[in-house]
Amino acid sequence: MEIDVLKSQIENEVQRDLRVAVTEFSELKQQLEKSTVLLSVLTQLHEFDTALETHQQALLEKNYTKSAEHLNKAQHNLTLLKSRKGVELKMLQVLGTELIVQKEKLLYHLGEEWKQLAVWNLPPSPAPTKAEDLFRWTLKTELRLCNMTSRRKSDLETLLLSILQGFAILGELNRKLKFFSQILLKYILKPLVVEPSLDVEIELRANDAVLRFSAVKSKCEHELPAKVYLKITTVLEFLYQHLLHIPLWVSVDRKEKQDINLAELLGGMIWEELSEIIIKNCLVFSIPANSSQLELYEEVIKATDKFEEKLKEMQFLQSHSTDLLKYARNVNVHFASKKCQDVIVTARNLMTSEIHNTVQISADSRISIPKLHSLVKVPMISNIVPSDMVTLRSGKQLSSRTMCLPTCRISQSVQTLMELAYQTLSEATSATPECAVQLFYTVRNMFHLFYDVVPTYHKETLQKLPQLAAIHHNNCMYIAHHLITLGHQFQYRLPSPLCNGAATFVDFVPSFRRLGTECFLAQLRTQRDELLERLSTARNLSSLEDADNYSAANKAVRQVIHQLKRLGKVWQDVLPVHIYCKALGTLLNTAITDIVNKITMLEDITSESADGLYALCRTILEEGPGIFQPLLEESKNKTFQEEIPIYVPKWLKFQELMMVLQANLQELVDRWTDGKGPFAAEFSPIEAKNLIRALFQNTERRAAALAEIK
Repeated sequence: MEIDVLKSQIENEVQRDLRVAVTEFSELKQQLEKSTVLLSVLTQLHEFDTALETHQQALLEKNYTKSAEHLNKAQHNLTLLKSRKGVELKMLQVLGTELIVQKEKLLYHLGEEWKQLAVWNLPPSPAPTKAEDLFRWTLKTELRLCNMTSRRKSDLETLLLSILQGFAILGELNRKLKFFSQILLKYILKPLVVEPSLDVEIELRANDAVLRFSAVKSKCEHELPAKVYLKITTVLEFLYQHLLHIPLWVSVDRKEKQDINLAELLGGMIWEELSEIIIKNCLVFSIPANSSQLELYEEVIKATDKFEEKLKEMQFLQSHSTDLLKYARNVNVHFASKKCQDVIVTARNLMTSEIHNTVQISADSRISIPKLHSLVKVPMISNIVPSDMVTLRSGKQLSSRTMCLPTCRISQSVQTLMELAYQTLSEATSATPECAVQLFYTVRNMFHLFYDVVPTYHKETLQKLPQLAAIHHNNCMYIAHHLITLGHQFQYRLPSPLCNGAATFVDFVPSFRRLGTECFLAQLRTQRDELLERLSTARNLSSLEDADNYSAANKAVRQVIHQLKRLGKVWQDVLPVHIYCKALGTLLNTAITDIVNKITMLEDITSESADGLYALCRTILEEGPGIFQPLLEESKNKTFQEEIPIYVPKWLKFQELMMVLQANLQELVDRWTDGKGPFAAEFSPIEAKNLIRALFQNTERRAAALAEIK
């Protein structure tokens, strides 16, 4: 029992002492942790303070690299302090503010040093609007860098390295270089590409290297690519030699460093925009205007290749940066696009030019086509006649001019437009397949454009001026005539699928014929309405024994004759002869039909009134044939004047009406001859009876005459 009690006492004492020891150990451990944290904070504060002191000393010594490194170190220590618990917030805010102040102070000194080492002398803003003033304004641009070829190269290079490395360590190098690249593009590189009269001039002084512009004489509106490349290379070599060759680094983390290539960095900032400037302001204008010059473009491709290789040597470009060269090598695509654009622009200018400038075409007129080379073998037609074939042959042969256009006048612009179509298709025969297809459909688009633009653009003049309506009619017929065979002439000289039947313009033919016909018919309707309006003032040709009525009717007839003669003059030597005669014949026929209808509807015609009507009709009979003068030579128009009954269907009826107005009853009965005479040939029984009732009094003789007319 005593042993158990003793054992229990010993265990209790040990447990009590153990608890005391554990408590003391825990307290000592906490004190150690606090001391360790405090020591770490004090160490970091000491390092922060030391870093700032070292930074300030390095800044006084203009050792910007060292200064920036210690600022970064101070920033790292401050970051660690912020991650510690228990550090007073106010103290961290004070330290952070001090760090920002010191960083801005360093950036200010770096900026001031940079301004001394890279000096821009730029022309005042804003830029002038006049070209001459803008050129003189551009000449004022100047860039001054440290001369890295002078005797002080080592000192200057050390200072430049220190400044740039300071920017890099602080993370400000990209922003600074970006601003520099924007000025470089705007004031140096772009003007050199755009303005062919600008050249680069470099002056090396004791401490400075100066780049400025100089004026040179140039007759070119756009500089040649090779010269542009030379100017840009000169500028970039200047920058590389005096600025961008400096090796820099930047910390990836606190242990590793990554090299920075200034030339590569600047190249990445300017290359995309510079390529676009060169393409839009130089390469676009160097693309050949016709396919015969495509071989010469190889020089441009070689120059572009050398230019990019040179930039890669200076590390401005990476090996995969070939945007410019790709554009130059795609010359066939760009040539086709440019050619098509030029064709459409030229065509539209022709369509919006004056219609009245005309040229005469005849059956002998031809459009010259360059000698074509076949890309596809033209199918041969066999000369072997099958034994069972029946030969159908007429004794008469077609004239050699059966399919030729009649002599007429067309707009000079339309003739030029058609020549443009032939020239474009001729170029398509020697172009690449893709280019040929694009050129072919450009010609089709050109005719689509004509169909839409001309009637709209010239709408007012086509409605008001009969001569222009006639010329437009001829233009449409001329185009339709050529479109019939245009595709066939080039079909077997174009690539697939065009050579397989797709090269055709025949589908345009009905549309163009309809376009010309509708325009001319609209003009004829306008003229017809004017004729009928003038005849409406003749007071229905009634009671011409009255002087006022006769004067009004005579004036109306004279106006009709004058209008027709005026149309005959404006259409003379313009319309084809058969169209001319048919158009004027239709209008004259309208006029005399209206006159005949009005006379046959009169209920009473006195002898004096009949004499007046006869006089009016005689005026038309005498002067009507003189309207038909389709040719300039008067002697050649007699045939058409004699054929007036062909073009004026109611001409014989009109002449018969004149006979009726002067005949007696017996003569009218004789001319009727039981419905077989000339009177019956032109007038219906009802019309004949109306005329007899109006001309003669109601007598037994008139009743007998009316009975004869059946």
